Amino acid sequence: MAKRWSDLDPRARKAILVVGAIDGALKTVALIDLKRRTAAEVRGSRKAWAAALTFVNSAGVLPVVYLVRGRRTTG
Repeated sequence: MAKRWSDLDPRARKAILVVGAIDGALKTVALIDLKRRTAAEVRGSRKAWAAALTFVNSAGVLPVVYLVRGRRTTG
């Protein structure tokens, strides 16, 4: 049976909020970066990256994958 928010330990609630805030910040950074890049500067489809970053709940993993592996280096 799923626990209610009020049933969780205060430390667990704080951890959930912190992870959620980090995930939100990373997604925002990744989406802004994706918007500023051309298709040639992104590995794969920009639309697919945008959809995944927007709809997949990854606890910060997917934005980091995009920032590390999804961008092509220029120069």
